[in-house]
Amino acid sequence: MEENNLEDTRKKILIVDDEKPIVDLLIYNLARDGYEFIEAYDGEKAVELAIEKKPDLILLDVMLPKMDGLAVCKKIKNIMNVPIIMISAKGDEIDKIIGLELGADDYITKPFSVREVAARVKANLRKGELINKDIVIPKKIKPQFIEVGDLYLDLNKYEAKVRNKKIDLTIREFEVLKYLANQPGQVVTRETLLEKVWGYEYYGDIRTVDVTIRRIREKIEQDTSSPKILITKRGVGYYISSREKEEEDG
Repeated sequence: MEENNLEDTRKKILIVDDEKPIVDLLIYNLARDGYEFIEAYDGEKAVELAIEKKPDLILLDVMLPKMDGLAVCKKIKNIMNVPIIMISAKGDEIDKIIGLELGADDYITKPFSVREVAARVKANLRKGELINKDIVIPKKIKPQFIEVGDLYLDLNKYEAKVRNKKIDLTIREFEVLKYLANQPGQVVTRETLLEKVWGYEYYGDIRTVDVTIRRIREKIEQDTSSPKILITKRGVGYYISSREKEEEDG
């Protein structure tokens, strides 16, 4: 019985790659961290298994038969809020940006360091643990909120509202807003956001932060060319406006 309970607590990782040696390599090196693994070798099977098995994280290759990884990412993210790390042999910046804009939480380029993959898996799982789609808040726990100008965050429900309108954010997007809203008016560097929100110091790509900020702005700003809530401090980083209206620095 204890053994079954232990298995139930193991984090499930769905690994999607059409090259079995790559899947075997990832499983071999990540197994030491006690994960449970699900394997898929084409895009259609990946979507099917994601819905059926509800993994805690997905390692997703871009180049896949039947349905490419970008399409898989978009489809899964429309159904569930699971951390997705894209893996690709492509080095083109545009592929990375598209993946992140479709909802991917992270991006790794082949050939990759197994140590790097392990670090990113741990970081993304750590953030994924902060929210549960079926979470029930006990009545005795007082809800926690952050309210700055038009922005309202419910920290227990992981819900965001702007001008009383509910905004659909990913876990990562919510965490970025939460971190910045906890210190309104204070500029936070991209490097700090990578460390505090993504959970790693030197494996991350600064571009990841910029793409995520852009996605957030598209959801919360009335005019993304002149944001009033999530502001850029040119050459430094980002901050949440502490006033209802504020000019963007850059």
